[in-house]
Amino acid sequence: MEKYTCTACGYVYDPAKGDPDNGIDPGTSFEDIPDDWVCPLCGLGKDSFEPVN
Repeated sequence: MEKYTCTACGYVYDPAKGDPDNGIDPGTSFEDIPDDWVCPLCGLGKDSFEPVN
């Protein structure tokens, strides 16, 4: 599973870790995160994330 980074603040979503504080279980791919999820650091939406190369 691919990691994604927030283009505004640099937060990296790692599917292996998920975002348990915001209801995203470890092992959840970025594509499977609900569309209303936001970056836990800056609050921007999924459309502000890009795949990490």
